[in-house]
Amino acid sequence: MSMILILLLNLLVGACIGLTGIAGFLLPMFYTGFLGMPAGESLALSFSAFLISGALGSVTYYRQGNLDLKPAVILSAGSLPGALAGVWVNLLIPEDVMRMILYIVVLASGISILLRKDGKTDGPEKQMTLTGTKAGLFFLLGAATGAVCAASGAGGPVLVMPLLTLIGFPAHTAVGISLFNSVFIALPAAGGYLWSGAENTEMFRLLIPVLIAHGIGVAFGSRNAEKINPVTLKRIVAAGSIAIALIKLFFQ
Repeated sequence: MSMILILLLNLLVGACIGLTGIAGFLLPMFYTGFLGMPAGESLALSFSAFLISGALGSVTYYRQGNLDLKPAVILSAGSLPGALAGVWVNLLIPEDVMRMILYIVVLASGISILLRKDGKTDGPEKQMTLTGTKAGLFFLLGAATGAVCAASGAGGPVLVMPLLTLIGFPAHTAVGISLFNSVFIALPAAGGYLWSGAENTEMFRLLIPVLIAHGIGVAFGSRNAEKINPVTLKRIVAAGSIAIALIKLFFQ
């Protein structure tokens, strides 16, 4: 039953990521909060899935003209060392504290998504100019968000996308950049958590089915993104994440 639930959740979350770029943070919440997995194991499976969704999703957004590579590369260059630092911090923090941090991050992310205003989404969007000074700040932003995402299991787009829209990037471009960036967060994070749990044979038996199910969901979501109102879906995911986080923070 647990395997069926895990595969179904990865299909659904993958579809949501393909449609809107968000919802990945629900995976570690489900693993730790409902299945009782150790934090390290749940993050290893989650970030391995984020690697797949980030790669597939960013390719789709690039083909649609909604991935600005220059800021994406600068942000990701900062996220690589940031994610490595986040893994190291996570492995030093007790699991119950890490779970509390995860729920707080998810709560804040859900609120930010719910409050964020979506602009027009028809067709490719105008790219934002990034000067030298802004590029340096963008690198630091990547390092900070990479550390938070890798340490908490919040994925990447759910934190990065609202920040990019606040900075001034168009909504679709923000999704494309955040998906590209999530690859560079997931790569060191998945490697670090898989390495730390190298003796956990059950985790590695789950890995391939999880990646296949997640990839199928992402592919389905990406191909059907234009058929579903992404703003409505984002609000549903945001409201659900807020409710789950509040329950876990105050009633358990």
